[in-house]
Amino acid sequence: MSERRSKFEIIFDILKAIQDRGGRIKPTHLLYKSNLSYKRLQGYMDSLLKKGLVEKAEEGRKIKKSVIVLTDKGYEFLANYNKVREFTEAFGL
Repeated sequence: MSERRSKFEIIFDILKAIQDRGGRIKPTHLLYKSNLSYKRLQGYMDSLLKKGLVEKAEEGRKIKKSVIVLTDKGYEFLANYNKVREFTEAFGL
């Protein structure tokens, strides 16, 4: 059985899923990619929105569809998280 993900790993996975889709993703796709329940994802999304790591936007001409967009701050978080992860792995931590 695998270990449970830490809060930071879950946040990283959410932001990485958005980045992998070109910086914007439909909420349903994010739910599948993050492997979280709807309720847990909503909790994380509320936190990420408040911290400015993601934004909600509308797309489409006739039918508006909600999307989640990665902000510059979100991209910065991903870059710094990767640096820290590489550093800790280099020292076997």
